[in-house]
Amino acid sequence: MRIKAAVLYEQGKEHPFTESNPLVVEDLDLEPPGDDEVLIKTGAAGLCHSDLSMIRGVMERKVPMVPGHEAAGVVEEVGKAVTQCKPGDHVVMSFVPICGECEYCTTGRPNLCSIAFNARATGALINGNRRLSLNGKPIHHTNGVSCFAEYMVSCEDSVIVIDKDVPMVDAALFGCAVVTGVGAIVNTAKIPPGSTIGIVGLGGVGLCALLGGVVAGAGRIIAIDVADDKLGLARQLGATDTFNASDADCVDKVIEATKGGVEFAFEVAGVVQAMQTAYAITRRGGMTVSSGLSQHQHKFEVPHAELVVNERAIKGSYMGSSVVRQDVPKFINLYKQGKLAVDKLRSGNIGIEDLNEGFDKLAAGNAVRQMLVMHDEFNT
Repeated sequence: MRIKAAVLYEQGKEHPFTESNPLVVEDLDLEPPGDDEVLIKTGAAGLCHSDLSMIRGVMERKVPMVPGHEAAGVVEEVGKAVTQCKPGDHVVMSFVPICGECEYCTTGRPNLCSIAFNARATGALINGNRRLSLNGKPIHHTNGVSCFAEYMVSCEDSVIVIDKDVPMVDAALFGCAVVTGVGAIVNTAKIPPGSTIGIVGLGGVGLCALLGGVVAGAGRIIAIDVADDKLGLARQLGATDTFNASDADCVDKVIEATKGGVEFAFEVAGVVQAMQTAYAITRRGGMTVSSGLSQHQHKFEVPHAELVVNERAIKGSYMGSSVVRQDVPKFINLYKQGKLAVDKLRSGNIGIEDLNEGFDKLAAGNAVRQMLVMHDEFNT
């Protein structure tokens, strides 16, 4: 079938993207699903900082490719071996497919699936196939999803069936922002009720972490960012204290306000300076968790002895340490109960022709989560 999709031909372009034009709208060929694959009508796709990093070349990928990894949609057709879903099902896409057989999947850590990571590096689906092409030449997939398109073909390992009463523009957020942000709180750090936590960076993932802190019963939530409007939104969502990171005394003010620092600090900005701030505001005996992805050559250094004498912990959190087939339905139930107000993170819907402009807004910090919607029925 022929579909409209955005293609990234070259990494490394910078904004204004409306001038450098990294994303080009094309009419591509999409092959039908194989035995273990699913054809999905894209309901909504979020513009995430990871996509921005791919455009800029911070995260290297095979090109040309169709970007996009945070999405929800409706199953149109399934291969004869598919058992996880059926036509008509509403699904959230997992940007780490679940092979179910590698050592990580079989020991309860499918977010680190080694087969999925290998496939991602090659630009293929987890089964090695490529279903996108232009004039007979293959176009690579992104994380087994490639949702900046009208339709997707993915392996069933990438889909999680959800309730049909969740709007697509909200459901898509559960594929990345929610599992990464909320998961960092409840899975990676496992914060106990009453904890004092700090969140550095208030993009989509950071604000989801804040919502996770509220759900987990944090006693005090410190929110830190350079944008005053995001600090205002953080207060609306449950932050008890907010500090502007551009203030030279930001760290000292947090330490003073918390009488020694927070018990758990979460870096969700993807820059080393944010990690330095998160580490600096963590008290003795506390934990600093990083969910952001900076450039591979960037280093974060700490005094070795400090880890011992202050009994500090530093942890990475990828995909919120989530078991997505369990966590996505659980988090959606919290959303339906009004406990995860992810709809307040949305910065409006856009069309595919507006993607470059949308990433300009994201790069400038003028949006939290813009949603790409390509079918009128999902434009709510």
